[in-house]
Amino acid sequence: MSTDSPAVRTLADPDTPFAVVDADRARRNIARLRARADRLGVSLRPHVKTAKSLDLAALLHGGAPGPVTVSTLAEAEAFAGAGYDDITYAVGIEPRKLPRVVALLRRGVTLRVLLDSIEQAAFVAEAARAAGVAVPAQIEIDCDGHRGGLRPDAPELPALGRVLHDAGCLDGVLTHAGASYAAYTAGERREAARDERDAAVAAAGRLRAAGLPVATVSVGSTPTAHAADDLTGVTELRAGTYVFFDLVMAGLGVCALSDLALSVVVTVIGHRPEHGWILTDGGWMAMSRDRGTAAQPQDQGYGLVTDLSGTLVPGLVMTAASQEHGTLTARDGAALPELPIGTRLRVLPNHACATAAQHHGYHVVDNARATASAPAIEAYWPRVLGW
Repeated sequence: MSTDSPAVRTLADPDTPFAVVDADRARRNIARLRARADRLGVSLRPHVKTAKSLDLAALLHGGAPGPVTVSTLAEAEAFAGAGYDDITYAVGIEPRKLPRVVALLRRGVTLRVLLDSIEQAAFVAEAARAAGVAVPAQIEIDCDGHRGGLRPDAPELPALGRVLHDAGCLDGVLTHAGASYAAYTAGERREAARDERDAAVAAAGRLRAAGLPVATVSVGSTPTAHAADDLTGVTELRAGTYVFFDLVMAGLGVCALSDLALSVVVTVIGHRPEHGWILTDGGWMAMSRDRGTAAQPQDQGYGLVTDLSGTLVPGLVMTAASQEHGTLTARDGAALPELPIGTRLRVLPNHACATAAQHHGYHVVDNARATASAPAIEAYWPRVLGW
């Protein structure tokens, strides 16, 4: 799947803006969570929604297809086509998408769907009977009020499980501690991880007490995956942002700035010294509109700025963005650096998923082997697009 770019030698060559992945950092991030899951005694089911890249996913399980989580059926179809046959589609299912699910199941792919209502359970069961194939389904559990799901003590939980079981479709339970993205201390993240675990295990216990089998108890978010200290009763751990990390994760203390593996290369196109601005050709179409650090103690604007080698430019922040213009300013009294028109810079994103989604693929560098101020481009990794 990797495509070498023989005409493009370094980050000084492609037209800007473009996304860059540092493969060495990504490999380190992947190894870190893999080791943690092994210590906790659970399987790891990475979420590929962040990178949406078959090439990047090849790093997740030692070069061979392994369990993954997806957020779109387009991802499921692309990964199935590359030999991945153990996939969880972790977005609530709706009836019109079931034919695509059934088509993958008939190809021998174990594709789990997610739901949190009797209505959804009924149409999944009906579709399974009509197609003559089991549609494995997980019940979404709400562990923190962040998004969808049933509370572990919801009265309808056993009945929902029974509808799925009677059609041969009940696989287990799944929860996601989305509120952990506001957990600013290690203690808060550990507490969120315990709440996440307890909610999933309690829901599984209620289903089992009703005589229903529960094969899978799935938990995960990047903050809780790196904070969990006991996953007793859990079978698998999910996370996605950890592959790249981002400024939100760094602001929470989940990672260091030196762990961020995704950036966007932009070019200086103008100056407004009367305003203290440096203008670039990378606006929100390159970075996304995500302002996830605005609620954190340190607001990082639309991103922190480095030179092409990845070294932070002291005090320089992308503080404003229009569609194709980014505005860089100096923070906390720092002097605005001299950056002539044509200077190339890299911007570290607030939210890796959102920034990656602005691009069709990644130019890949490896800082472990970089010696020049403009690192060599070793490959181009396309992304899976669409839904």
